[in-house]
Amino acid sequence: MPKTDILDNPNDNATPCGVNGSLANAVSPDGTPEAGKRYEVPARQGRAVRLAKGQKIRIVNTHGTQVCDTWAFSAANRSEFLSWPHARAWINRVLPRPGDPMVTNRRRPILTLLEDSSPGVHDTLIAACDLFRYTTLGVEDYHDNCSDNLRLAMMAIGLTVPDVPQPLNLWMNIPVADDWGIDWKPPVSQPGDHVLLRAEMDCIVAMSACPQDIIPINGEACTPVGVEFVVEG
Repeated sequence: MPKTDILDNPNDNATPCGVNGSLANAVSPDGTPEAGKRYEVPARQGRAVRLAKGQKIRIVNTHGTQVCDTWAFSAANRSEFLSWPHARAWINRVLPRPGDPMVTNRRRPILTLLEDSSPGVHDTLIAACDLFRYTTLGVEDYHDNCSDNLRLAMMAIGLTVPDVPQPLNLWMNIPVADDWGIDWKPPVSQPGDHVLLRAEMDCIVAMSACPQDIIPINGEACTPVGVEFVVEG
């Protein structure tokens, strides 16, 4: 059985359940990047970066096997964020295609998907992994997770988030069957595949190189690796 304190603490959704290198891995003190510089999101960690309206971020699946949970928050109000329940209604699809805007919980575009060099298999249905997910998979102590990676990456640039929204799970392969069942499959992306996203408002984009190492969501070897990103413009 998981330890009781793992299940019962913390008592809010903003506080991480543990700490990892995400907290000391900021691109800069306030998250402002150097345009054109290639940054890494290390395996099992998260990073957050500020984008001005009109800037673009290229996220690269360096090894081809890695899922990258991705969030976007309004720089003016972190209670406004990319929301997939709202975005799916906006684009009338489960998955975005190049040209699709992605909207916030206030139904305003925050990012637009400009390019996708992969087969376009991503996920907008599954919540970010968290410590509580890993307890259901038999983990009894702390395990790195995307929810904490978001919290820690934002803390690393001096910010907090009130909750963990549904992410855009880049390259995550969750096929839906005819009977509406789902499965958990390895990515179908290839090394170097990328997406290019344009900021439609000043925002903060956070990314987590998913730490899942129990089921093959990060490839058959169940070995998380890093991804890379570049801010353009």
